[in-house]
Amino acid sequence: MTQRLLAQWLAGEFHNPAQALADPTWYVHLRWWHRPLPFLLEGNLALFAEQANILQLDQPYRQRVLMLQGTNDTITVQYFACQHPEQFRGAGADPARLGTLSPDQLQKLPGCLLRVQAQPSRFIASPELGCNCYFQYAGQRRQVVLGFEVSEREFWSCDRGIDPETGKSLWGAIMEPYQFTKVQDFGADLPIA
Repeated sequence: MTQRLLAQWLAGEFHNPAQALADPTWYVHLRWWHRPLPFLLEGNLALFAEQANILQLDQPYRQRVLMLQGTNDTITVQYFACQHPEQFRGAGADPARLGTLSPDQLQKLPGCLLRVQAQPSRFIASPELGCNCYFQYAGQRRQVVLGFEVSEREFWSCDRGIDPETGKSLWGAIMEPYQFTKVQDFGADLPIA
């Protein structure tokens, strides 16, 4: 299984209505986008990601970029922050907003690297032991534990926010992964690598 196949499976619009209805205490009904960037990042395929509460689709959040790198044997996903995320807010649903995004507007997030394992019908991405992902938000240092599983029609997010002082989970996949199904495929929008 290849890096391009991983990008094709990730590229799309996803939602989780069944999970949100079955357990609304732990799971918000979300819309999640992975929109292919119109350029290669450091020679690699990359995706713009953001998400929104289904009741507030006009207020997407967590704008970030995932760069897929490596060979077919060793694939990694490096996360980047947008220096001005508000400039690209809504680009998941409106890809024209990505027209002004350039590599110099992205900042590599140290420690925000996932190792990808290819399984027969899915990819599983998880952080290395001891690898901590930190970022700045609203003037504060934040921590997130990243991870996902993806197949042709499903995307499961293991992302969860952590209090860097106490280690307590604050948001996200606290109980189990968020389980999304693909409602729209953007794989045809991937640039030629």
